[in-house]
Amino acid sequence: MKSNVFDGAPPDYSSISVAVKGSIGDTVGGAASRRAVRWAVDNLLPHIDRLVLVHVMPTVTTIPSPSGSKIPVEDLEESVVSMYKQDLRKEFEEVFVPFNKICGSIKAETLLLENDDPAKALLKYVSDSEVECLVIGSCSPSFLTRQERRFGKKKGQEMPLMVLGEAPETCEVYVIAKDRVLTKSTNQLSPVKLSSESLYSFRTPKRGEAHTDPFNRTCSNKTGLAASYMSPSPARNQIRRPVSLPPSHQASRVFSPAQASTGIRLGHDERVRSILGHNIVSSSNMQLNPGANMNTPKWQSNVMYEVEQLRKQVQTTLCMYRQACEELVHKQTQVQSLSYECIKDTKRVISALEKEEMLRKEAEEEKQKHLKAVKEIEEAKTVLAKEFCDRKLAELNALQQALKKQQVMDQLLLSDSRYRKYTKEEIVAATDNFSLSKIIGEGGYGKVYKCSLDHTPVALKVRRPDTIEKKQEFLREISVLSQLRHPHVVLLLGACPDNGCLVYEYMDNGSLDAHISRKKGKPSLPWFIRFKIIYETACGLAFLHNSKPEPIVHRDLKPGNILLDKNFVSKIGDVGLAKLISEEAPESVTVYRNSTIAGTLYYLDPEYQRTGTFRPKSDLYAFGIIVLQLLTATHPNGLLFCAEDAVKRGCFGDMLDGSVREWPLAEAEELARIAIQCSQLKCRDRPDLDTQVLPALKRILESAKSKLKTEQAKARPPSHYYCPILKEIMEDPQIAADGFTYEGKAIKAWIQNNQNVSPVTKNRLRHCDLAPNHTLKSAIQEWRSRSGLDLSTTLGSS
Repeated sequence: MKSNVFDGAPPDYSSISVAVKGSIGDTVGGAASRRAVRWAVDNLLPHIDRLVLVHVMPTVTTIPSPSGSKIPVEDLEESVVSMYKQDLRKEFEEVFVPFNKICGSIKAETLLLENDDPAKALLKYVSDSEVECLVIGSCSPSFLTRQERRFGKKKGQEMPLMVLGEAPETCEVYVIAKDRVLTKSTNQLSPVKLSSESLYSFRTPKRGEAHTDPFNRTCSNKTGLAASYMSPSPARNQIRRPVSLPPSHQASRVFSPAQASTGIRLGHDERVRSILGHNIVSSSNMQLNPGANMNTPKWQSNVMYEVEQLRKQVQTTLCMYRQACEELVHKQTQVQSLSYECIKDTKRVISALEKEEMLRKEAEEEKQKHLKAVKEIEEAKTVLAKEFCDRKLAELNALQQALKKQQVMDQLLLSDSRYRKYTKEEIVAATDNFSLSKIIGEGGYGKVYKCSLDHTPVALKVRRPDTIEKKQEFLREISVLSQLRHPHVVLLLGACPDNGCLVYEYMDNGSLDAHISRKKGKPSLPWFIRFKIIYETACGLAFLHNSKPEPIVHRDLKPGNILLDKNFVSKIGDVGLAKLISEEAPESVTVYRNSTIAGTLYYLDPEYQRTGTFRPKSDLYAFGIIVLQLLTATHPNGLLFCAEDAVKRGCFGDMLDGSVREWPLAEAEELARIAIQCSQLKCRDRPDLDTQVLPALKRILESAKSKLKTEQAKARPPSHYYCPILKEIMEDPQIAADGFTYEGKAIKAWIQNNQNVSPVTKNRLRHCDLAPNHTLKSAIQEWRSRSGLDLSTTLGSS
């Protein structure tokens, strides 16, 4: 798109800037911007070294959120806003892609400006960067049409003219329209802006069009060149003064040098012609014949006078036009400034009203909160007064109930029928006046006698004389102990409050300690009986710890307080006696500060020694030591550390009691691990008895029972040891009327269900009486004792 804007060679600029317009994702670019870039490439680039493409992006005031709303940048962190702007600028860099293609091989620089007003952004860029040449594209079809749109409808069309008019003198601005190029000289002091109401209008007649202007002065030659003017003066609008040269002087088309000095130059510079939108004929295109009618000086002087007058009028008109444009621009600037101020004031008023409304709402909310708080305070005062009265009434009622309860407890202690009360005389008679021959043991509580009361063998514990004065405490403990009923807790049968004697059921096989250390010729216990004792002891402890309203802590659990009946069923003895023992205890027990007896040294909880407080898990520590003693038959001193070391090295089997054959090593080692966990130094590191220890012990016992049945199958008893009905070895053999021996429970059930018919002969029984077969029962027990498979003691309920 070549243009002859320049009279000679284009100006020598060091660089030029081209303002371009486009949008993100646009691969073509605006038509006006493409025209401007193409014009700059064709007309200016061959003479410069640097081309800068400039685009103005809108100012970032908000950032969209994932929910679709827009957040002001003032409410966000600076790093988030900076990151968003960087991403946005990268997207706007795509605007330059179609224009770079137009530049071809020429490497164009790109620049992004940020402003809501493109004209102001470009003017500031021109001023700050001292730009020498700026090229802007215009979408208007012509100069006058653009002016009408600017002042009429579209605000965006005024940007090129604003830049053109307000650019500094040091910068040459080129506005590239569809049919012309608008510019101004660098020495032009004031910007020129036109409107649809301009005082002057210029037009170029088309080919063949007649000159019908009201005021027309024509100079023609043989080419028919003409120029027409429309004067603003109404007096001359109706005058037509044609002036023509004589035909004899139309041969030449060139002025002489003398006449050229007075030649007519209409539109003395190219910028005026561009702004006015009319191609005013320049002096190079309008020439007079130097030889035409040289003998008519009067005609010549008139022409010159008229030309001079027209030139002065044109200059005056141009000055007036420029002044009007300046005033118009000034007024527009004032109007725009006032509009901005008005908008700002409106925004401030709206913001103030919104803030006032918000404050009013907050004040209303605070008022409601205050009223609500006052109401709550009043209600709280009322509730507090009511609670105070209720508390006083409750205290009085509790005091009365406590007095009544104390009276009831005193009556129960004096007339408690849950245990048998013996007199002092009965105790003296049963023990043969406390004969030494009836003593079977002695502990921290006192001496233990074996005697008979109410035709029942019992174990009688007599308190030492120095503890008799604590009678009330003794009675309270007796009232608690008499309520304990569990198959693995020694049953309290009675008591003598006068001398502090306790009557327990007699345990035929003595204490567990005697069997572990084999005192008084006690035999070594088989491994399955030891497993059963461990599980039964854990069950008894769980029962005590789950007692209501408060758990019962044994405090002195040890092998000496675990007793065995005739069937080797284990039961926990001396429950609660640790609280009744006198402060003057023997050397075998340990006392903490000034409290009552706490327990035996080797089975004493380390945390109790440090804090002086007993917990249910204190009994669990002693239980772990007892389990290790049952497995190893070793003294408890240092046993825990040796067992831990053996388990870690995988050689715990070497520590097992050598008197027992065929130990189940896996189950024994698992029991040792449980015992070590129960004997940890801190209570919080010990397992829970109900949820962890008991389920594991039950599983181990079931495994032991299955192995025991396997061993029993290997030792085959005689056939007459089996019950004809159950096909199992009899435990309670009974002789029926048919002469055969049956298991007692089985034959009774058979007789009831089969109308007295013999299970073997199928004949009717003469009677239903049964007689115990003591001889067969003894033979079965002897066989079991020899084979070591006494199921009555190992597979019973536990």
